[in-house]
Amino acid sequence: MAQPKRRWSKQRTHKHRANWKLEIPNLTECPQCHEMKLPHRVCPNCGYYRNRKVVNQD
Repeated sequence: MAQPKRRWSKQRTHKHRANWKLEIPNLTECPQCHEMKLPHRVCPNCGYYRNRKVVNQD
């Protein structure tokens, strides 16, 4: 495999890693219970997904 010819400097490494940021997850409102949930996932509060009950919440 190819190997780098020279070692990266600390400054270059820090510049490269400067874009590794945590992002706030996009939350959407559940149409059934109006709680915030992750998109394209079952609502953990009421168990609905796309206006259908898919998980029984006891």
